[in-house]
Amino acid sequence: MAQRKVNCVFWPVACSCLVWQCGDSIRNRFLFFGKAAIYVSEKYSSMRIFAFLALVAILASMTVCAIAQTAPTQPATEPSPADSPDLVAIRQTARDFETAFNSRDAAAIVQLWTPDGEFVDSTGQVFSGRKAIEDEHKKVFAGTGQHRIKVLIDSLRLLNDSAAIEDGRTILEPAPVGAPAIGFYTTVLIKVDGKWYLSTVRESRLETPSSYHRVADLEWLIGTWVAEEHGSKSTSVYSWVANKSFVQRNYSVSHPDQTTTSGIQLIGFNPQGNHLQSWNFSSDGGHAVGIWSPLDNGWSIEIQGTLADGQNTSATNLYTRLDENAYAWRSIARTVDGQSLPDTNEVVLKRQTK
Repeated sequence: MAQRKVNCVFWPVACSCLVWQCGDSIRNRFLFFGKAAIYVSEKYSSMRIFAFLALVAILASMTVCAIAQTAPTQPATEPSPADSPDLVAIRQTARDFETAFNSRDAAAIVQLWTPDGEFVDSTGQVFSGRKAIEDEHKKVFAGTGQHRIKVLIDSLRLLNDSAAIEDGRTILEPAPVGAPAIGFYTTVLIKVDGKWYLSTVRESRLETPSSYHRVADLEWLIGTWVAEEHGSKSTSVYSWVANKSFVQRNYSVSHPDQTTTSGIQLIGFNPQGNHLQSWNFSSDGGHAVGIWSPLDNGWSIEIQGTLADGQNTSATNLYTRLDENAYAWRSIARTVDGQSLPDTNEVVLKRQTK
């Protein structure tokens, strides 16, 4: 049974509601709630009427919340108490696939298929037989790094006592390179000698709305980067957020005097200015905005900011990509309240790999 996360919501108007005033000669009001009507004399002020409406809305929202909290929330691959033994066994196959994939065990994965099973990937390539399926998963594991998979079963039904069909989604974490998308699959399973096997698996991919194409050039930054300079150690973690429309950088710097500074930076596309832009927020309350311009092998960022004490700052930060696992950072043309500061030394940050 697919896991559901239900959020309680407050409805400003919990049901169909209408305040209706009769003609001047009557001077009375009716409150209509669905099919029910409540008479309210003119002696009751509008404020009391609205207070009554608010009370009804709150009670209705509390009822919705109470109902929602009683809804089942089982993980997609967990069996429901009402499942038949066959459905329980099929769900176990999904869990076995997750375990084998996350262990990068192509040999274990292929044992879930029938000997003449078929796998069709999202590009339409067909892999027939266990050997071809195993070889393909070995290639997948060679190119997916440390990605883990989660299988979410959306529907599962028995066609007869020896065949079933399963539809669901797969999620890779962290998100793979490329535009964001939802991975779907349809599986036909057959029962052989009392055991359920994958007979055919067909994958499909649906791209989701995103501004990824605007910020795709920053894909190489995703990961953890570290540097040490004059006793200070900096760590920057870049990750995709908001459906890969923005890159978020969490950074911290440990200083020789045991103090630490940290902050968050968001990088995305500004359609009004038609350029990449960053928004930086530091732990001491300072903030800054940067306009990004591409260079031959990196970026130049023109920064305007404000320190926590209110002083204005400016600088040009230079990012130079050295290779897949290293980039150089330098800050020049720095000012604080119009006073020039010296340029920083170049700092080389290296990708941290496990």
